[in-house]
Amino acid sequence: MKVILLEDVKSIGKKGEIIDANDGYARNFLLPKKLGVEANSKNLNDLKLQNANQEKIAAQKLKDAKELAKELETKSVTVFMKAGEGGRTFGSISAKEIAAAFKDQCGMELDKKKLILDEPIRNFGTYNVDIKLHPQVTGTIKVKVQEK
Repeated sequence: MKVILLEDVKSIGKKGEIIDANDGYARNFLLPKKLGVEANSKNLNDLKLQNANQEKIAAQKLKDAKELAKELETKSVTVFMKAGEGGRTFGSISAKEIAAAFKDQCGMELDKKKLILDEPIRNFGTYNVDIKLHPQVTGTIKVKVQEK
């Protein structure tokens, strides 16, 4: 029996896949537990429409992420850091501090987990910090670290 899976089923398949299951397994397990529906013409058409809608939404999210990346390239944020004798810095600037300063200065909220910093910033200067906006899109903002 052909079955369209409504949820991921371990060792059987993922949501939206059409599988060929034994009749007893389909009637006694998959269908009663709402893990799948029989693959008739109506359900196949519904699946096709759902897939088209999901592709459309994914394309829109990708487009929005690209626009946001272009907008972020024009933005810069200034973060202040304490310094001692000879220009030595105290502490470091983390992704959390950059996200907070960006919200204060630019009015946009960034997720600190999406900021890509190999290691915290420990010196004064201007740095380019990457932001993972989408699996396929990475934006960049300029972070200026100045003495307090």
